Amino acid sequence: MKKKKINIEGIEIEVGTSEPEDKRRMFAYYFRMIRQASGMSRTEFAEWLGIPYRTMQEWELGRRTMPEYVLRLIAYKVKNEQSKKVSPDK
Repeated sequence: MKKKKINIEGIEIEVGTSEPEDKRRMFAYYFRMIRQASGMSRTEFAEWLGIPYRTMQEWELGRRTMPEYVLRLIAYKVKNEQSKKVSPDK
């Protein structure tokens, strides 16, 4: 399967050709990859961002569509914390 890489605010995400074309599902996949890049669990990530766990879970599972600007802001924050080489405070 051929894969391509997309860049969201400095975080590279590998996307296979079998990834869904639906915007909601694509954003769910991107969000999950960004969270995994942070090294945090869902609970830790929700607390760190100050987002209700249930909202974050709905975004990650693709049940709700997150605004694109929110996805970009979260990716920026994760990348910024990684570049400082400081683990994010909870």
